[in-house]
Amino acid sequence: MRVLTVHLGLCFVLAACGSAPTLLTKSARVPDGIDFTGMWQLRSGPGAEKRPDRGASREDMIILNRDINPRRGRSESNRSVQVFLEYGDSLKITQTRYGIFISYDRSVVEEFTFGENRVVTVGPIEARRASGWEGDTLVIETLDDAGSILSESWRFDGGKDVLVRNIRISKGDKELFSRRQVFDRV
Repeated sequence: MRVLTVHLGLCFVLAACGSAPTLLTKSARVPDGIDFTGMWQLRSGPGAEKRPDRGASREDMIILNRDINPRRGRSESNRSVQVFLEYGDSLKITQTRYGIFISYDRSVVEEFTFGENRVVTVGPIEARRASGWEGDTLVIETLDDAGSILSESWRFDGGKDVLVRNIRISKGDKELFSRRQVFDRV
């Protein structure tokens, strides 16, 4: 009976440890011929976003960001991963051998190092970030302490003059937000 109790206890501990989400390190090697460097403009008009929003709109996301109270502490923020999400209608992208800089509407610049898997912060909010390459796609994943994951992927579509950004926020199997943005080279 005691052996069975120990085994059951060990199973519960292992199950609890295994259920916590983690981020896998992505490749640091830039695929041959892939360089997102340039000026990009968000496509507008019919068919600009081929995948409809689910959950919050851009405005809702901004409002949700304001609802995060840093004085409550990280563990009480529902989806603090949202503070790491940036938007812009015009982008300036500079890509190097080791990383990428994305300037959104000439005001906010994000830097991502290929192959990184580290803790990042915005004010009192901490999250784990992994960024790098999966095939010809740049993937950036940010995991907050509540288990929500912000996933962004950047890839060329139909040549090198169309850049597609897919954004998804999820928690477990539940998709909380998604958006597809299409940018044209200027």
